[in-house]
Amino acid sequence: MSKFLNDKFKDITPYSTSDEINYNVIRLNTNESPYKPSKLIYERINNAIDNLNFYSDPDCNKLGEKLSGMFNINKSQILFGNGSDEILNFIFTAMCQDGAAFPNITYSFYKVLAEVHGVNYKLIPLQNFKIVPENYFNLNRTIFIANPNAPTGLFLSLSEIEKILIHNSNNLIVIDEAYIDFGAESAIKLIEKFENILIVRTFSKSRSLAGARLGFCVGNENLINDLRNIKNSIAPYNINALTQVAGLAVLDDEEYTQKNLIEICNTREKVYNELNNLGFNVLESKTNFLFARHENFTGQEIHNILMRNNIAVRHFTKPEEISNFIRITIGTPDQMKLMLEVLKNALR
Repeated sequence: MSKFLNDKFKDITPYSTSDEINYNVIRLNTNESPYKPSKLIYERINNAIDNLNFYSDPDCNKLGEKLSGMFNINKSQILFGNGSDEILNFIFTAMCQDGAAFPNITYSFYKVLAEVHGVNYKLIPLQNFKIVPENYFNLNRTIFIANPNAPTGLFLSLSEIEKILIHNSNNLIVIDEAYIDFGAESAIKLIEKFENILIVRTFSKSRSLAGARLGFCVGNENLINDLRNIKNSIAPYNINALTQVAGLAVLDDEEYTQKNLIEICNTREKVYNELNNLGFNVLESKTNFLFARHENFTGQEIHNILMRNNIAVRHFTKPEEISNFIRITIGTPDQMKLMLEVLKNALR
């Protein structure tokens, strides 16, 4: 630690990426798509390289026009970020003056951002690994809910989200829909009914662009304008030109995306059943991962068994309630078949 670091950051615990960022193993630990991005990207990026001497479009207008048509909203209701994490950073920067609240078991980046920005935060316990809407009523602070939640994979219905919005009418409710495309219902339709909702989405999971870093948020125009002012004050050219081209190419090939989604969801259901047959307790999932524990083995033991066979899964040591779980990203059918064979042999 250098002598130049601000004292308030000396005890910060940074966000922990998965413990094995390793391209030489089967990566079932990072919730990436196992499928390459649309082939449309390759030709379009080659054509865009000639213009890299120019700044990128700070407002991502072409992307905004495409998404506004897909969601039947105005382009002015969309803001893009360098991954959804950057948008979350903007929100913690500007919209948590009364504090924040989020589940005690959820995306750990919320806690990191709260600590970085000095935001007082409240952790709301899950009940049987589920978010209970009534526990979020009248909290008088900005609320962050990953829906479906990570790492549990469970989700709230729109009616449950509406209850939270109604009982926090003077505070912002952020619904993080990173995994929404894998079977849950999006809350985007609620932005016309409620002024206090912001939907955060990403291209990393369902659209195979984790490495491109592209996310967006949707809300009422005033809310988006406020965040745009923050964005333009911190990083006006936050989305590089090649990422914008890649994002638009993916949106132009929606048929390919839907095909991959169907494949991932079908594979998820098969693996869910197989794991249950092997003695795992598996939570139902509307994401591209499964959260499971075995009745006779610890989470660390299962993690180690798979790593010895060059298969990486995510094991969380904290909080204690989930220390015996592993989170398994859904890979290709062949990858999942191999993982299941390793588990079958080891568990004998």
